[in-house]
Amino acid sequence: MEALNGKLFTPEEATVLQEIILHRRDVRGNRFVDRPLEPIAIDQIITAGLHAPSVGFSQPWEFVIITDKDTRQAVRDSFDEANAAAAGVFAARGQEYCRLKLEGILESAVNIAVFYKPNKNGPVLGQTSMPEVGVYSVVCAVQNMWLMARALNIGLGWVSILDPEKVKGIVGAAADSKLVAYLCVGYTDGFYTRPELELLEWERRKDRDSVIRKI
Repeated sequence: MEALNGKLFTPEEATVLQEIILHRRDVRGNRFVDRPLEPIAIDQIITAGLHAPSVGFSQPWEFVIITDKDTRQAVRDSFDEANAAAAGVFAARGQEYCRLKLEGILESAVNIAVFYKPNKNGPVLGQTSMPEVGVYSVVCAVQNMWLMARALNIGLGWVSILDPEKVKGIVGAAADSKLVAYLCVGYTDGFYTRPELELLEWERRKDRDSVIRKI
């Protein structure tokens, strides 16, 4: 076995990580600026995803980097259809909903579609009782990517108002893949001090004591 000589971090480094977590934001299309992403920045963000924890070290992910304008327009069309349907669900808050900018598919420098790919080589360690943890592993990858992007002062927005089957077809994903996240990534004109939906009073931050129990 390898010796237990992994890197240890200083309190100052832990504070930097805490700051990155606290200042992570979901970036919308009206915040992206017309500036290309350097290949090294894209690589750093993807590498962060590749080093996420995964149940049974299954690494059940696929990342599709999308720069083609026609492809992105097709995804945007899918968003428009899904968004029109979603507007009816929020009819009681219709005017507020219509004012929200919920994506940046065309405005961002790069789109990244993140898929869960089921294992075809037999059972996965740790996934026999809770098969959904395979998808959760991919979500961990998305969080890693988000934090790395924020550390690089790059904006990232997660678009979930999409038809996942249509997106799979648009980007040529395998039939058994599952779309977990569609990400818009690029430089921005700045970051809000608080989450945008909190600033717009769409939702309020939950009280800490209401979501923590001790037994």
